[in-house]
This record gives sequence, structure tokens and C-alpha cells, in this order.
Amino acid sequence: MRVPRLFAVLNFLAILSLSSLAAAQTSAANKLSKKTYKNPLKVALGDPYVLHDKGTYYMYGTGGGAKDGFLAYSSKDLVNWKNEGQVYFGNTNNSWSTDAFWAPEVYQVKGKYYMFFSAQWRHNPTNEEENFRIGVAVADKPTGPFKDLSDRPVFDPGYPIIDANVFFDKDGKVYLYYSRCCYKHAVESEVADWARKKGWYNKIEESWIYGVELKPDFSGVIGKPVMILRPPVSMKDKQAEWESRSVTSKEVNRRWTEGSTTFRRGNTYYMMYSANHFGGEHYAVGYATSKSPLGPYTKASNNPVLQKNTEKGGDVTGTGHNSITYSPNGKEMFCVYHGRTTSTGKERVVFIDRMDILKDGRLVVNGPTTSAQPVPY
Repeated sequence: MRVPRLFAVLNFLAILSLSSLAAAQTSAANKLSKKTYKNPLKVALGDPYVLHDKGTYYMYGTGGGAKDGFLAYSSKDLVNWKNEGQVYFGNTNNSWSTDAFWAPEVYQVKGKYYMFFSAQWRHNPTNEEENFRIGVAVADKPTGPFKDLSDRPVFDPGYPIIDANVFFDKDGKVYLYYSRCCYKHAVESEVADWARKKGWYNKIEESWIYGVELKPDFSGVIGKPVMILRPPVSMKDKQAEWESRSVTSKEVNRRWTEGSTTFRRGNTYYMMYSANHFGGEHYAVGYATSKSPLGPYTKASNNPVLQKNTEKGGDVTGTGHNSITYSPNGKEMFCVYHGRTTSTGKERVVFIDRMDILKDGRLVVNGPTTSAQPVPY
């Protein structure tokens, strides 16, 4: 019979084609596995945030030469980045912001791109030195130009706030997380008592992370903010040592909890955050978990998950304010953060290292690295 014979031939050709495709993919994977990159990347930004959109990565951050606004970089592989120039300009005649433009994050929503950022609020009747609020700008493309969505900040909690992070939950609700600044926020704790007894500082100011539901059109918030994370009150707390290093090293009289980034794995919400002075060597990253987007959150026992490596023979310090992204194939998770090296000095530069969620739920970051690493798959 000719028909069965035809089927056999077609089946053989299909198997041959699939085998050839598999061999080609294996060969490509082998070649890719031999390619490497090294940290830090050739991007000088603080507070880096990465958006993956339509096959291209876009990075935004603080500084980098931007004048009253923010730059953007683009990449296809998370390793080689192109400077797209300044994509947002603040401090205009019609803007609510004046200076100190920090920590932009961009989200794609229904074909539009929304940039959340921190800046000094022009409305400052009491002449506060730190008058930071959070605003939103919108664009048709990831590379802008971004224009202010409103002539005022998203909301005014009555104290300075920075480091906006937005989380879109599966039920359609949207949450805004931010850090209350240390400014005029002296807090009593055992660390504060300890510092006073040593004659170092009369008070210790702290920043705390809050969360609040955000209106779907980003025009304001729903309900009142909830305090989510703060530095430990007791020095016996297992988190107290690493979260208090800015004070215990006599660097500055402040303890920070800032730079949060939130994601969900299964039914668990993970919030990564940074502690200590962003301009010092002790800046480090920890995380906390919850079963609800607004908590309560429990700090992890394996904190910090990212910190300086100078005590282990490395030359990286000041690691913090991270975001997360995934490899082009979606299978590898990466921590994107800023740090400093001996050669870069005080300039903040971008690092990208692999991270993972283990079977027991622990989050780990395989960094900071400066040796050759396989490129993202």
C-alpha cells in the first residue's frame, strides 16, 4: 500500500527535522553557555530598575548625567546597554517637582508606560529641607518622552517619601510601596540608647516602608498607608546587627529601610528592601515575606542576602536598591542593583546577578560578583 508508505516517509522526515532542530538548539545553547559577562556593567546609575517589554529590556535609575530627570538604557541581552538619552524632564514651569529626582520605575499598562519617581515638591510653605513626594509621568514608548500625569504628587501623607514601587496583584488591585524619609523622624530604640551612652549621637532617625492601595488610574490612593517594615527596636533582634551598621560603625545617625521591590511567588509575597546609608559601604539587601500584599511581613532568617564582599577578599561595597528581572527565556531570575568598587570609587554602577527562590521558600542572591558569569539565557 502506498499510503502507509507515504506516512512512514513523512514521519521519518518529521523526526529528522525535529532532530536537526534539537541539534541546532543544543549547539546554540552550547555556544551561548560559553559567552560570559562581568560586573559591574558599563552603566553608571543608582537605584536601577529594569522593564522587559516586547523583547527589549529598558533600564532607568538615579543620576547618570541626567539634568532634572531621568535617562533610559536599552538592551536585548541584559549585558550590552545602549544609552537612549534623557526620557523625562522635570522642574519645568508646569511641573510639581523642582529637584532631587530619584528612583524611577516604569510599568506598562494597557499600551501606555507609567513612570513613578521621587522628587522635591515645589509646594513647600514651611521650607523643609527634605520635601520629597512621589509623582507619575506617562509616555507612549518606554523611551519617552514622559510627561507628568498631574500637576501634583500622587498623594501627600504629611511627611517626605521616596522610592516608589508598584505591585499589580492577580485580583486586579494595585499597591504602592514607598519609604518614609529619616528626616525629622527620630525613633527610640535600644540602638538609639546605645549610641547616646557612647556619646556618638543624641538621636537616631529612621525610615520605614509603607504600603497603600493605589487607584487604578494612579490619581491617588485608597485608604490609609500601612507601615510594613522598619528597623528593629531591640538589639537582640537577629536583624538588628546588619540593619544598624550605619550607626554602629559611626557612619551616620540614621537607620534606613528603603528601596523596596515586591513580587509574588505562588501565595507568598516577597518584599526585598535595603538598609543602611545608600552612600556608605554597609548598604545591603534583605527581604521579608507575607501572605497578603499589605502584610504583616516577616523578615527572613537568611538576611542580608546581598552585601559587600570586601571581608571575603572582594572589592564591592554599597550594594543595594535592587529590582528584579528575568532572562530572555524567562527561566532565570536576576537581581539588578547598584554598588561600588575600588576602581569606580564613590560612583554608583550597575550589577546584575542571578537569584533564586529555593524549594523551602528562601530567597538567595548569588552576588556580588565581579568574575566572569554566563550570559543570561
